[in-house]
Amino acid sequence: MLPRIRGLRVLTSLVISALVLAACGTQAPATPTTAPAAPTATTAAAPADTPTTAAAADTPTTAAAEPTETAAGGAAGIIPEGSIPVGAVIPTTGRYAAGGTLVKNGYELAIEDINAAGGVDVGGEKFRLELLVLDDESDASKTTQRMETLNSSNAVVAYLGGFGSDLHAAAAAIAEKNKIPYVGVAFALYSIHQQGYQYLFSPFPKSPDIAKATFDLLDSFDPRPTKVAIFAETTDWGAELGGLWKTEISSRGYELVVDEQYAPGAKDFSPLVGKAKDAGAQVVLGLPNPPDGTAIVKQMKELAYTPEAMFLIRAPDSATWAQNLGKDGDAVMLIQGWDANVTFPGAREMAQRYQQKYGAPAISAVGSAYASVQILADAITRAGSTDRQAIRDALAATDMTDTVIGPVKFNPDGTGQVISIVTQYQNGAQVSVWPKEQSSAEPLYPAPPFDQR
Repeated sequence: MLPRIRGLRVLTSLVISALVLAACGTQAPATPTTAPAAPTATTAAAPADTPTTAAAADTPTTAAAEPTETAAGGAAGIIPEGSIPVGAVIPTTGRYAAGGTLVKNGYELAIEDINAAGGVDVGGEKFRLELLVLDDESDASKTTQRMETLNSSNAVVAYLGGFGSDLHAAAAAIAEKNKIPYVGVAFALYSIHQQGYQYLFSPFPKSPDIAKATFDLLDSFDPRPTKVAIFAETTDWGAELGGLWKTEISSRGYELVVDEQYAPGAKDFSPLVGKAKDAGAQVVLGLPNPPDGTAIVKQMKELAYTPEAMFLIRAPDSATWAQNLGKDGDAVMLIQGWDANVTFPGAREMAQRYQQKYGAPAISAVGSAYASVQILADAITRAGSTDRQAIRDALAATDMTDTVIGPVKFNPDGTGQVISIVTQYQNGAQVSVWPKEQSSAEPLYPAPPFDQR
C-alpha cells in the first residue's frame, strides 16, 4: 500500500502556521483546502520541537503562482491537498550554525522558486513543496530525535540534510531505518557511504574528490611546490581525508615533511606551525573547524610563516571567515562544492536572488543546498508519486544537467558524480579558481606574506 499523508498532518501544519502569523500580528492568508480527516482520539498537542514551515515569520516563503489543488489517488498514491511535505533537520544554533543557516537558506530559496513557478508536477498535477525545519542545535542526539519527529508527526516524503559530517552520519542511519529518501550536502565524509545505505544521496564532493582536486590544482602551479605539511584533526573525517592526502602525496611525487595531529578545540597551534615553518613546508593542508582554522591563521601570522599554498577544508566555508580575519584570511583555498561565479544553468541568477532575499552573498553550501531541492523535485516528478520508495528509486536514477551545481548523477553508494569547485579568498571574498573552465580568477600563488597584504 502506498503511504498516505494524513489529513491530521495537514491540519496541524496549518494551525501552527496560523499561530505563528497571529503572534507576529499578521493575518494568515486564506488558503482553500478540502476538509481533513478527523483526528483520532489519541491525538495530542503539537510537541515542543514542532517544525517551522515556510510560512514562519522569520523566513517567509511566498508563492507567486498557486498550483492546482487536488487529492490525487490511484496508481500515483495519496497526495496531500496542494502540498508535498519535505523535512529537514538543520543546525541553526550551536557550533555549526553558520553553515547550517546557509543550507537552510538555500533550501528555502529553491522551494520558493519552485512554488513560484507552479510547484512540482506529479502525474500531470501541480503541488507545492512544504518545507518543515527543525533545529538540532548541532547535537547529533537531537538530530535523531528530530528526524523521528518529522517521520511520525509529519509524514514527510523525503528528508533534506543539515550541516556537518557527524550530524549527517546520525541522520542517514535514521533515514535508512525509516526507509525515507535522504538528500544531504555540506558533508564530505566518505565512510558514511560505505555503510550499505540505500536511501542516502549526496550531490556533494567527498573526501576522495577533495584529495584529488587538491593535488590537481597543486600540479598546475608553476613552479610546482614539493614539500607538504598536514595538520590532521583527530576525528574520523580528519583521519579519512588525511590518509587520502598522503596517498596523493606519495603517488604524485610530493614530500610529506610534517604530519601532525591535534584535538578539535585546541588553543595553541604554535608547535604545528613551528614545525611546518622549520621544515620549509610550501603547502599546508588542514581540516579545522571554524574556531580552530581562525586560530591557525592568526598564529601563522604571529610566527611569520606564510606557506605558498594552503587548503583549509570546512573552516572558511561561511562569511565569518573574512569577517574575523580580514586580509589575513586571503589566499586560503577550500573545496565546498559550488561558487556563485560558476557558469552552470541558473547559478548566477540564483545568486542574485539570494543576495536580494538575504542581504548577503550566496557562498559555499548555498548552491549545493539549492541543487538538492532541484534534484528532489525532479525525482518526485519522475516517480509520478509521493511514495517514498518510488522517490528513492527515482533519485538513484538521477541524470540531470541543468542544476546550479552542474551535471549530477549518483553512484550505487549514493555519492554524487559532481564537479569539485576549488575556491580561494581574494580581497575578502571567495572566487572560483579550479577547474579552469569554471574559474572566475587566477589562483593567488604563491601567497603573499601576511605583512604585505
